[in-house]
Amino acid sequence: MTYRNSKKGLSGLTRRMALTLGVAASIMAMAPLGAEAQSLTLRYGHNNEPASVAGAQADWFAEALAKASGGDIKVQVFPASQLGKLQELAEAVSIGSIAFSHNTAGGIGSLYEPFAALDTPYLYRDIDHLMKVTDVDSPVMQELNKGLIEAANVRVIYAHYFGRRNLTANKAVLSPADLAGVKIRAVPFPIYTTAVEGMGAVPIPVDWSEVPTALATGVAQGQENPVNVILSVKLYDVQSHLMLTGHMSNAEVVVMNEDVWQSLTDEQKAAVKQAAEETRQKATKAIQDKEEEETQALRDLGMTVIGPDEGLDIAAFRASVQKLVQERFGEKYGDLYEKIAAIK
Repeated sequence: MTYRNSKKGLSGLTRRMALTLGVAASIMAMAPLGAEAQSLTLRYGHNNEPASVAGAQADWFAEALAKASGGDIKVQVFPASQLGKLQELAEAVSIGSIAFSHNTAGGIGSLYEPFAALDTPYLYRDIDHLMKVTDVDSPVMQELNKGLIEAANVRVIYAHYFGRRNLTANKAVLSPADLAGVKIRAVPFPIYTTAVEGMGAVPIPVDWSEVPTALATGVAQGQENPVNVILSVKLYDVQSHLMLTGHMSNAEVVVMNEDVWQSLTDEQKAAVKQAAEETRQKATKAIQDKEEEETQALRDLGMTVIGPDEGLDIAAFRASVQKLVQERFGEKYGDLYEKIAAIK
């Protein structure tokens, strides 16, 4: 539940009971191995297909943690929204019905609102800047993580590069004017609907699990995502054009229930940190290495790819989006934006 930010959050005895039951569900203790401490099986639920890097990295983390813990901690991964939609997964980690999940920073903002600032469009100088800001040891992430733990009983354990988000549609789009009246699927969180609206479109909040159907039926006429996602779920079957707007550089944020974290031994916590760092680096490199290759693959599969050389007016998109972001979030996140800009 979203304790600090939701008027319907749990409190008192009800909250304590939910946490107790949730943590019991997220930790399934196995039989003791001789004189050793009990091994644990922890559940990790997410919304991505296993073929995508975002999906695969959950499996990489599970493998790395099993190795780092000497087999003491096993992670059972449930991909493709098997355990719920984005908001449900965020809340499941909060109450402890699952131990791990990953989400956009905007999605984590549903638990602790300032986190959404990390997904502000056109915020980072480059990928290196993004990764420095979202490192769990950066001053920005330490501040946000403290607030997240206090607000929702959830902590960030790592964040990996997710890619630059680009627009797809069934027509050529060169400037915000071309999106007037066009319904574009937006991740159902405020910073994302603002980005889509700022690009000139009509934002249609749709959970990721429903996107292919929404595009196929015309509920949405386009969407925005990194090329890895567009390729892995075959959106080229229902979208003809890819616009390289690069309007958002994302880190996918991997979170863990705080009570589960506190229940671990020091050795187990060290194993989680080791597995987290290994997976962060591996996933970031995998996405960076493949972005150009995957863009070409989408061309080969028949998508028309439009960038600046083809007339895409990125400056117009940037100005339009930043104007709306400033109107809606400038006062709320201004101090945080300054701290992000100060990280070198």
